Amino acid sequence: MPTFDHEMLREIFEQPDALQRTLALYLDAAKLRSDVAALLAGWAIPEGEILIAASGSSRHSGLAAEILLEDLCGLAVDVEYASEYSCRGSNANADVRHPSVLVISQSGETSDTLAALRESRLRGQKTLAITNAPSSTMASEADVSMPLGAGKEKAIPATKSFTGQLAVLFLLALYEGARLQRIDDSALAAHIANLQALPASIAAQLDGWRSQMHRLAEKYVTASTFLFLGRGIHYAIAREGALKLKEASYVHAEGYPTGELKHGPNALVSDRVPLLVLATFDPAINASVFRYEKTLQLLRDMRTQGARVIALANTGDDEVAALVDDCVFVDPAPEYLLPIAEVIPLQLFAYFMALARGVDVDKPRNLNKAVIEPEPRP
Repeated sequence: MPTFDHEMLREIFEQPDALQRTLALYLDAAKLRSDVAALLAGWAIPEGEILIAASGSSRHSGLAAEILLEDLCGLAVDVEYASEYSCRGSNANADVRHPSVLVISQSGETSDTLAALRESRLRGQKTLAITNAPSSTMASEADVSMPLGAGKEKAIPATKSFTGQLAVLFLLALYEGARLQRIDDSALAAHIANLQALPASIAAQLDGWRSQMHRLAEKYVTASTFLFLGRGIHYAIAREGALKLKEASYVHAEGYPTGELKHGPNALVSDRVPLLVLATFDPAINASVFRYEKTLQLLRDMRTQGARVIALANTGDDEVAALVDDCVFVDPAPEYLLPIAEVIPLQLFAYFMALARGVDVDKPRNLNKAVIEPEPRP
C-alpha cells in the first residue's frame, strides 16, 4: 500500500475508488438507470439550450461539459462564471432564451454558485445541481440533483471531486443523448463500457505518474511561470492544471487553447517559462486526429524556438516524445474520457511542486475550502 504524507496525495490516489462509487449511482450493471432518466426527463428545455454556472475547478469541469453536451447531444451550451452571472440581476429581459441551468459545486454551498442558482429560479428556469454533497442547499433547491460519490474532500485543492464531476457530466451527456436519440444503443453500450473500464486503468497508472511527476517537479522547481496548452475538451484540463499549480505551489501558471500560443503568450516563453502541452488524442475521431496533428506542428515550432516543453501524450507516442524535453504517457482512452485520466498527472505535478517549494499543500495561503460539506441531514 502506498503511504501518504498529505490529504491531497491521499485524495489523488482515492480517485479510482471515488469514480467507481460515482458510477454506481447512475449505472445499473452496464445500463443507464431508468429512475435517473425519469428525473432528468423534464429538466432540459425543448429548445436544447443549457447555461452552466460554476466557479474555480467546477467551472473547468463545466468547460469540458460544454464540449460533451454539444458534441454528443447537439445541445447549445454557454459556460458562465457564477460570480458574474449572479450579479446580472433578475430583470425578466436579462436572458430572453430562458435556458436550462446547470450549477456545479463541490460543496453545494459555494456562495456565488448558490446565488446563480437562486437567480435562475427567480427567472423560472429549470435547474440541475451537480455537487459532492447530496444534502447540500444546492442539491435541495435545484429541480434535479446529481450527486457525486467522491466522499468528503479534506485538502483545499480539489482533486477527486473534479474527476467525479467529469464522470457525472459524461453520464449526463449519455442520458441526454439517449433521450434525444442522438446516441444509439450500440454507441451507448460502448460509451458505458469505456467509462466502467476507466477506474482500473487509472489505478494501474498512478504509481508511475507519482514517480515521474516527483522527478519533474524537482527539475522544473525554479520556473517562474508555466503555460498550459490544450485543444478542444483538453483546453478545460489545461485551465485546471494551471489552477492546481497556482493554488497548491504558488507558481504562476495560465491555461490557453494551444492555437492561441502564437497570438501573444509566446512572447513569455523562455527557460524560466516552460510549456506543458496536452497532446493526447483519440485516433477513432477525425477531429481529434486533426487537433493532434496541429499540436505536433506547434511542438516542432517550439523545439526550433528552444522552448522547454513537458507533454502529456498517448502511451507509446514516440513522435511527441521526440519533440519535447519530458513526456508523460497516458494510456489511450476515448476522446471524451481522456480528461478524467490526464488531469491526474497534473494534480500530482502541482502536489510535488508544492513540496519542492516548501508549501503546506493541504493548507495553501489565502485559500479556504469554499465551505465544508454539510453532514447528511437526518
